[in-house]
Amino acid sequence: MKRTPAHTHVAVLKGGWSAEREVSLNSGAACAAALGRAGFRVTEVDVGRDIVSVLSELNPDVAFNALHGRWGEDGCMSAVLETIRIPYTHSGVLASALAMHKEKSKTIFRAAGIPVANSRTVPLEEAAARHPLPLPYVLKPVAEGSSVGVHIVDQRSNGPAAIILEQRELYGAEIMAERFVPGKELTCAVMGDAALGVIEIVPAVGFYDYRAKYAPGGSAHVLPAEIPHDVYRNVQQHALLAHRALGCRGISRADFRFDSRPGVDGEIILLEVNTQPGMTSTSLVPELAAHAGHSFEDLVTWMVNDASVER
Repeated sequence: MKRTPAHTHVAVLKGGWSAEREVSLNSGAACAAALGRAGFRVTEVDVGRDIVSVLSELNPDVAFNALHGRWGEDGCMSAVLETIRIPYTHSGVLASALAMHKEKSKTIFRAAGIPVANSRTVPLEEAAARHPLPLPYVLKPVAEGSSVGVHIVDQRSNGPAAIILEQRELYGAEIMAERFVPGKELTCAVMGDAALGVIEIVPAVGFYDYRAKYAPGGSAHVLPAEIPHDVYRNVQQHALLAHRALGCRGISRADFRFDSRPGVDGEIILLEVNTQPGMTSTSLVPELAAHAGHSFEDLVTWMVNDASVER
């Protein structure tokens, strides 16, 4: 739906109360600024549990969902917006919920023929007491994003990551253990029904964790990724297939590992799909969009025009 900026009031939803609140505040501020430059009337909303009454009073034409993590990215906010019938950006209730739950999304990906790493979900206490998988493996929350709470357990570790017991509120009762896939960190965004380019992410230190994603200088981005052409195309095809398999709308971003070591088959593994990827100054989607010829203002304008209910 084509919306005229001068006659469109956009409420940018940011903040919230998930573990990714700070990132969401930055994403929301960046998107609000870009929407303002594009000519939209913009109201920034730091989301609290009174969001229904706040939006009912504001009565915006579109809600731009810049929330990350639980309650904002897992389908809950989509359900609120569906209920009060405000057109919104990004994916609908079911796609958002499936993408956020790593084990359930893997079931969808396997059925679609997309390669994923073997994993199992185990009680938190079990993962802290003994190795749930052969070394090396990764421990991660079943339903969080932005690499929050991710631990790599390898031969250098004294044992399972007992620190997870100190983060019980983050993980809940269960945690996912996943086979560690060595190699390059790749990501590809989907915009509507088209896959954009592929970036290789090179963390300054360690792996692509929360700090590497969001701290200035935390990682270097190689665009286009310096990988074989057939691998590049396969990553794009897998990203688009995963977007469709989950039923995503608007923008999504798929993260991969590509094992490029000499003497191996070069497997490509899908790690996860982000239905509301970051939109900060260091974020990947604005960079991928710019590489495809879309300015930040063009990108957020497209997202507002794509907004709807019954997504």
